[in-house]
Amino acid sequence: MRCLVTCGPSWEPIDRVRRLTNSSTGGLGLKLCAVLAGAGYEVVCLKGEAATAQGSVAGELIPFSTNEDLLAKLTAQRGRVDAVFHAAALCDYRVKTIHAEHGDAVLGAQKIPTRSGNLTLELEPTIKVLPQLRGLFPKAKIVGWKYELDGTGDDVIDRAMRQLAECGTDACVVNGAAWGDGFGFVVAGKAAVPLKDAGELAGFLVGWVGR
Repeated sequence: MRCLVTCGPSWEPIDRVRRLTNSSTGGLGLKLCAVLAGAGYEVVCLKGEAATAQGSVAGELIPFSTNEDLLAKLTAQRGRVDAVFHAAALCDYRVKTIHAEHGDAVLGAQKIPTRSGNLTLELEPTIKVLPQLRGLFPKAKIVGWKYELDGTGDDVIDRAMRQLAECGTDACVVNGAAWGDGFGFVVAGKAAVPLKDAGELAGFLVGWVGR
């Protein structure tokens, strides 16, 4: 079985040296890669360039930058994997326009100078990757992630169920302050499975994908 794991953050450029990004280390994805490889699965890891987690990757490593770059590299794997674990923390927005206080033309600048004064950034939604995975991997088991800070555990499960329905995925891993400690594993029609930490989650996912 060939398994693909995405992990770490994507980033979207403001200029050539400044970025929008998420605070994700990529550590959970690397742990999952190691457990999958230890169970005998072939592993492909698409890891965000800005991920800070250290250690070698168990399997083939492919770095990615922006959401569009990740989607292109996923497309290159089209139909070649049996399971996808989409744990990457992707940007929800990218820069559409930049307005400078002093009227400088700064969008597309190599490095926006501080003499431009205050900047106003207009953001627009980035391309969504998860909804496109089913089209790329029609026969694969696909697991999405839902990290939520607001609401209750029941709210998080409702959002996970909506993700399953809208994206055609098989399961969703939930975590964050709204969920509470550890993780939850959500599939349609069944109670969420609580998992205490990343190690227990990785072991559970390896067992689930092999069923």
